Amino acid sequence: MARLRRAPALAGPLPRFDPAAAGERPGPVFADWLGRALDDEVPEPQVMTLSTADAAGRPSARVLVLRGFDPAECSFDFATDAASRKGGELAVNPYAALTWYWPSHGRQIRAAGPVTALDRQHARDDFLGRGEASRVAGFTGTMSAPLAGAKAYDEGRARAREVLAATPDAVPEGHTVHRLRPDEVEFFQGSGDRFHRRLRYVRDGDGWRRGELWP
Repeated sequence: MARLRRAPALAGPLPRFDPAAAGERPGPVFADWLGRALDDEVPEPQVMTLSTADAAGRPSARVLVLRGFDPAECSFDFATDAASRKGGELAVNPYAALTWYWPSHGRQIRAAGPVTALDRQHARDDFLGRGEASRVAGFTGTMSAPLAGAKAYDEGRARAREVLAATPDAVPEGHTVHRLRPDEVEFFQGSGDRFHRRLRYVRDGDGWRRGELWP
């Protein structure tokens, strides 16, 4: 516990953020922060946490990759397997949250809102645009299902390679691209002096209401 308390947090140097200078819509702010993260070579800035809940309201979270972003609409795309836990939870409770955290920038972004499944063409384009290892993994087994061990995994990979060798443009039936269109987006800029800045946007019809929050 002592080591945990001594671990540094928000040590900096960190970028500055003036909420008053941010725009009226969150999409361009997200694009600016993401662009800065890419320019500064922040490790894997496209990686985010997806939080969902089942029909009883029990939450679960996992890390996955942002597959698309529309700054004008402020929407975020990610992929799931319909048979996976997250796919099943979204089927019964189509509301979710996404969280990004970039430690070297002291920045956190949270977006929450309704989720819709996009058409089959989106799923096809996403899957076929992936590297070979990812496509093999997509056919290896049923995501989130119990695994009997390493041998079963190796056998699944062998079958997946056979499928793709015979049909290179095959796409798993359950592969789905979802779009989260947030009704709330929050930007958090950490500061070593703990004067953190938080700016929240709330969707209001075709526009947004914005305001700062206490850190």
